[in-house]
Amino acid sequence: MKLKVLVDNNTYIDQYYCGEPAVSYYIEDEDVRILLDVGYSDLFITNSDALGVDLQRINAIIISHGHDDHTRGLKYYFEQNYKNRISIFAHPDAFKEKIVDTVKICSPILIDELKEKCNLVLSKDPIKISQHMTFLGEIPQVNTFEKRKSIGKQNVDGIFIDDYVLDDTALVYQSEKGIYIIVGCSHSGICNIVEYAKKVCNDNRVLGIIGGFHLFEVSEQVNKTIDYLKQNNIKELYPCHCTSFAVRAEIHKILPVKEVGVGLEIEW
Repeated sequence: MKLKVLVDNNTYIDQYYCGEPAVSYYIEDEDVRILLDVGYSDLFITNSDALGVDLQRINAIIISHGHDDHTRGLKYYFEQNYKNRISIFAHPDAFKEKIVDTVKICSPILIDELKEKCNLVLSKDPIKISQHMTFLGEIPQVNTFEKRKSIGKQNVDGIFIDDYVLDDTALVYQSEKGIYIIVGCSHSGICNIVEYAKKVCNDNRVLGIIGGFHLFEVSEQVNKTIDYLKQNNIKELYPCHCTSFAVRAEIHKILPVKEVGVGLEIEW
């Protein structure tokens, strides 16, 4: 598997790309080409060109959850009028209208319009995306220290209800040596995601994680997360996006944390 960071809050040292507080990863599994998320703007397109990624050859877009820093790039993707009819995989809640107070924080293209533009696959259950890559679907809560928190409200049948971001999901890549997990924001809890990935793949050998951990202050949850990561003997940790410097520094006291930024390329 090959992964290129197209969008992140930061840019990689000595590589002259642009960043924004958002996420987009380009992933190759043999002849299957995937985007996980599309950032907040058209920056993923600009950086794709600079990094030599041909978006016309993408087979699928995976949406980690429906917030606009992961979905707003869809507007710009469809403006390119690529000839292929792209498949988009997401949780059923991902393209519902989402607000905080009166501010929309959802995709600019919601479910009905999106169905006209692509092959839209909405699932709470895991789906094989390629030979080694699986979309996890809805993440169950299996520990007590990662309780879901509501972020604004979402529109369900015309009524706005508290949004616990049940659409938050991830990808897992299964190799002969173990599994790698690629996340967006981990609203489900990074440890919950890892546990579910292990269950889905029937493999407890977690080799690496990249993506946002949605942790901002050093807390009991952070300390228990570090203990969990240590117990699982995870060697390659790439926390980024919505993981604060303070949290990354705290993790790095126990486990080596690797740098992430636009331009980073990983081969697993």
